[in-house]
Amino acid sequence: MNDSTVAVIVVAAGSGTRLGHPEPKALVPLGGDTILGVALDAVLGMREAPYVVVVAPADRVDEVRERCVPRAAAASVDLVVVAGGLTRQESVARGIAELPREVEVVLVHDAARPLAPSQVFDEVAAAVEGRGRGIVPGLPVVDTVKRVDAEGHVLETVDRSELAAMQTPQGFPREVLESAYASAGAEFTDDAALVAGAGVAVDVVPGDARAFKITVPSDLHRAEQLLTERAAAASAAATRAEPSSRRALPAHAATPRVGTGIDVHAFSDDSETPLWLAGLRWPGERGLSGHSDGDAVAHAICDALLAAAGLGDIGGMFGTADPRFSGAHGEVFLGETVRRLADAGWRVGNVSVQVVGNRPRLAPRRAEAEELLTRIVGAPVSVAATTTDGLGFTGRGEGVTAIATALVVPS
Repeated sequence: MNDSTVAVIVVAAGSGTRLGHPEPKALVPLGGDTILGVALDAVLGMREAPYVVVVAPADRVDEVRERCVPRAAAASVDLVVVAGGLTRQESVARGIAELPREVEVVLVHDAARPLAPSQVFDEVAAAVEGRGRGIVPGLPVVDTVKRVDAEGHVLETVDRSELAAMQTPQGFPREVLESAYASAGAEFTDDAALVAGAGVAVDVVPGDARAFKITVPSDLHRAEQLLTERAAAASAAATRAEPSSRRALPAHAATPRVGTGIDVHAFSDDSETPLWLAGLRWPGERGLSGHSDGDAVAHAICDALLAAAGLGDIGGMFGTADPRFSGAHGEVFLGETVRRLADAGWRVGNVSVQVVGNRPRLAPRRAEAEELLTRIVGAPVSVAATTTDGLGFTGRGEGVTAIATALVVPS
């Protein structure tokens, strides 16, 4: 057994009747795998290998063990499977009982949130270790919330500025979680509520839009779409490593080259349009208009890379008349751009992006954006932001400009 001080309890014992599948929710197919399998990949992708406890449906323990234990072993992770209880709270308690004595930090994660990125697990674990209290990832509530009575009559509008939607994984010092569960006298909707009910402080850290919960068929369809996009980006990255597909560079192109890209998008008139910028979704912010998702940062990077390699621009590669790219996310364009560069004998050296606009506030998520873009591009990407002191359309809050500079080198 490894000597990790961090454990992740993956709660996967629910029936998922609203999903409309005969299997328990965790075993419903997703992206060529299962919901549990996709969720487990995120856990196994943590920077430091955790100890993992999977809480499975009581009648499927052997099946889940057969699926998960070899998978974890291949990643040098210790994993055990236990039978769940009649309630989520009972299932978590059974998971806690399986923890080895070395564990000091416990993360509890619902398998029904399979696309929660590994980075969220790392950040929650680090925050628990640093603050010594409960840590929960959450997103701002973007819809107007009203309190209603039993007959459906609106009583009042709730101030959403003080509200946040909770996600998992939720992390706690081990002794805090064990004590709270030992003294729990009622059922709670999540672990944070149970711990807070025991009088222990809980902090909220930024969550991730990808960590949504699969509850109904439309949620499953959304997850399938995101996995398809992820697979497309991974395929493009893999193609970069195929030398047989590259053409020889001309003699004058044997030195590094620099390109610049600029992209401008206005904010959409539709308040329901989500904002995607730097590959991230920004809850509570009005989206940018465009044929795709309007991600000005991703588009500017594409133009900078293409310009540096002498391959044209994003408009020539992904025309707005092409229905395949309607609503497509920035990582689709970035993945294909990097693939085109590889075909032409180039690889990315680094990229720098400057975002010009009054919103969203980039600083709280800069590291997250840089990590995501770096992974997609396969080279360091730095992101900075500035305003125009109220001047111009960005100063009036009408839109966003992104300016990117890219270095490409012969591969």
